[in-house]
Amino acid sequence: MNKITMNKIVEMDGDEMTRIIWQTIKDELLSPYVELNTEYYDLGLKHRDETDDQVSIDAGEAIKKYHVGVKCATITPNAQRVEEYDLKEMWKSPNGTIRAILDGTVFRTPILVSGVKPAVRSWEQPITIARHAYGDVYKATEFRLTKPGKAELLFTAEDGEEQRATIYDFECGGVLQGMYNKDTSIKSFARSCFNFALDTKQDLWFSTKDTISKQYDQTFKLIFEEIYNNEYKEKFEKAGITYFYTLIDDAVARVIRSKGGYIWACKNYDGDVMSDMVSTAFGSLAMMTSVLVSPDGNFEYEAAHGTVTRHYYRYLEGEKTSTNPIATIFAWSGALRKRGELDGNADLVQFADDLEKASLSVIESGRMTKDLALMWQGSEPTALTTDEFIAAIRAELDTIRA
Repeated sequence: MNKITMNKIVEMDGDEMTRIIWQTIKDELLSPYVELNTEYYDLGLKHRDETDDQVSIDAGEAIKKYHVGVKCATITPNAQRVEEYDLKEMWKSPNGTIRAILDGTVFRTPILVSGVKPAVRSWEQPITIARHAYGDVYKATEFRLTKPGKAELLFTAEDGEEQRATIYDFECGGVLQGMYNKDTSIKSFARSCFNFALDTKQDLWFSTKDTISKQYDQTFKLIFEEIYNNEYKEKFEKAGITYFYTLIDDAVARVIRSKGGYIWACKNYDGDVMSDMVSTAFGSLAMMTSVLVSPDGNFEYEAAHGTVTRHYYRYLEGEKTSTNPIATIFAWSGALRKRGELDGNADLVQFADDLEKASLSVIESGRMTKDLALMWQGSEPTALTTDEFIAAIRAELDTIRA
């Protein structure tokens, strides 16, 4: 079999169980068919520590150069991880670092299969979460206060003009947090959402809490409104899709009552939480695509879940785990498809389609990892280990491409 050739993409390796699965997917499902052409970055926690996290910055800049990247799940260290890995410091999330460099929006969509029905009975089509990927609580500055005192918010303009306000006069200890966002990033978020809605021909919902956050959240609302009216309203009407804004509590109620089939745009933290809620209600975090899209044409594909630490410790003890690799497989297929689309490489696009078709076909035949078997509503499923599941996908892929 002649392997499919391709232009370069950025490959970002990760941590723990997902790192093991990453290599297996490459060996069994990619390299036999594609002459993989990647610029490799090791974002494993140990290597990030060795490079003082410069590797995360380098990976983000590389995506700007090659326009397509694919990323394995990585550890964002807490105090326990600092001790476990003997780290120099508590490094920030590489996802946050890369998202800030690319100034993009994360779009997460459940992967549906027959036999796994959503927990919300009314949902019939996927709900895509569009998560702003810059600033807010993820870039916040925090203080733990241990004595009484006055907390103030101070902004000093370049010309020396000051704006000052008292946050709270503390009569005891407490906590204090300051967060921010930028007009330029909010505009990029808005345009990414509008463009994605047009590309996928789906309605776009956007929600914040501007009735409480009358400056911060209202700025998001007004920027979306201005860009929609000036740049996208006619395009949306021509495409037969709609855009509307509502408060996030109202959006949650609408989402639960809906049939799905739209994009729900959220601020950074809201999108983080709601994407987990949506994916879990549809079935599993391991059954969700995730792509970061920047308005200047850069794409980063990743699995939406974590590094599956519990399974990794079992793996280290020699146990054959049943970890679901679908989200990681779809991260690779998404990146390969986008590379093919950008380059006019029809063979690469077809391979990506075939890989996804083979993966879902195996599940719908009743063979799957344990997480899906526990939710399966069809005939009695066969629970496979990760290696067995990937081998079954490989056999199906061979059949499809014969």
